[in-house]
Amino acid sequence: MNFSTKGKVYTLSSKQKLPISIDQAWEFLSNPKNLKTITPEYMGFHIVSGAERPMFAGQIIQYIVTPVLGIKTHWVTEITHVVDKEYFVDEQRFGPYALWHHKHFIKEIEGGVEMEDVIDYKIPFGLLGRWMHPILVKPKLTEIFNYRTNKLNDLYGKLL
Repeated sequence: MNFSTKGKVYTLSSKQKLPISIDQAWEFLSNPKNLKTITPEYMGFHIVSGAERPMFAGQIIQYIVTPVLGIKTHWVTEITHVVDKEYFVDEQRFGPYALWHHKHFIKEIEGGVEMEDVIDYKIPFGLLGRWMHPILVKPKLTEIFNYRTNKLNDLYGKLL
């Protein structure tokens, strides 16, 4: 997992290899209901609406999540781009970030698939938000994405 900063916008990127077919990977990743499976339980993740249909561009998904200190947060994302078995993009429309643009890529590799997440995000609250990034936001995102990696390895095995 890598973090970088371009001005006031942060980037998190993560890659994972799994010994599954591209069809299996796409079926799991493109189903919004599976996000609960790869989110730590303590976060109280609950989809309020929008996951009734298979993923499509323009889909609005509403969640309730409790990322820190038991504070429930309403989060609304839009699936803005979908290319079957290649990638999709979700963007925050309402929620805790000033900007959240999350690209999910999958590609076939020898023995399985490589999944890559690239998230460009901006923290609200100006200087205070930037000060909180290394103390709260970056560690929390690292924890969440490590959990996802481990959960997917538990579900599907690990491609070495």
